[in-house]
Amino acid sequence: MDLYLIGYLMCVWLPSSRVLGGYPIWWSLALGQQYSSLGSQPILCGSIPGLVPKQLRFCRNYIEIMPSVAEGIKLGIQECQHQFRGRRWNCTTIKDNLAIFGPVLDKATRESAFVHAIASAGVAYAVTRSCAEGTSTMCGCDAHHKGPPGEGWKWGGCSEDAEFGVLVSREFADARENRPDARSAMNRHNNEAGRTTILDHMHLRCKCHGLSGSCEVKTCWWAQPVFRMLGDYLKDKYDSASEMVVEKHRESRGWVETLRVKYNFFKHPTERDLVYYEGSPNFCEPNPETGSFGTRDRVCNVSSHGIEGCDLLCCGRGHNTRTEKRKEKCHCNFHWCCYVSCQECVGVYDVHTCK
Repeated sequence: MDLYLIGYLMCVWLPSSRVLGGYPIWWSLALGQQYSSLGSQPILCGSIPGLVPKQLRFCRNYIEIMPSVAEGIKLGIQECQHQFRGRRWNCTTIKDNLAIFGPVLDKATRESAFVHAIASAGVAYAVTRSCAEGTSTMCGCDAHHKGPPGEGWKWGGCSEDAEFGVLVSREFADARENRPDARSAMNRHNNEAGRTTILDHMHLRCKCHGLSGSCEVKTCWWAQPVFRMLGDYLKDKYDSASEMVVEKHRESRGWVETLRVKYNFFKHPTERDLVYYEGSPNFCEPNPETGSFGTRDRVCNVSSHGIEGCDLLCCGRGHNTRTEKRKEKCHCNFHWCCYVSCQECVGVYDVHTCK
């Protein structure tokens, strides 16, 4: 998925965004009246820069689900920022820039692999959820994969049609990845790895019915996992991503680039693994060419020996310590029935930041 396109989609369909502490936080979709008028704005799709013809046709034919596509991208970026919150690169985004990640993802690195996977998964996830909630007239519940009920339960509710969401993500995100070069091959692979994660983690969700919660009858439906679970899974795939090398082949249509695993004694990547073929910068110092913001003034964990610890996060430069007072609730009591009363206390904490 083109990263400039990501920025524009979020500006158009998620207009109510603001920046807090240098990182964009979208508190609401703020679609409302704008969503209801999207169908009467045929030039909206044509105004998006960078759309290839296939994406333009998709946007015009399925404009009512485009807000869900933008919501999925937002979901993916928020999850990226959560997963990398303690890393030197913390999925930083740039305000008022269509290339919302800057140049950091121009190279075929692990970071780029993760962003493509989590964004594609986010689009599939948000579209699937939107269909199950009935916000679109072109999709709904999944009635194809029910099968016979199990012992003690029966089918009910609305099974989420994840295959439709995956189809939407594939048609839109992969439309521009049709070039015969290595980067398109890498992006297609990682996009599909993100989407496959959803299908692999679909599960039965059930609700009990009966007097006093006796669960005499259970109704169940297919449901997506919470998105955090998908983020955790893809973060593990990031840590174990396979390094590839680029090979060129002569075919009837010309030169074609493909990817081959760099080290044959490592396991070959499956369709569920992430792949990359360029090394990452160390992200220790600011560098406008690589998009690194450095780690100066980042909060670090002085008691940790991991990557979020002050030794590694601060790249050996050391750290500063300051005290900070915070108001917080304390001495809380539950009163029957039914409220909780608390006092307000002031806590003093040490805050450690990289030099």
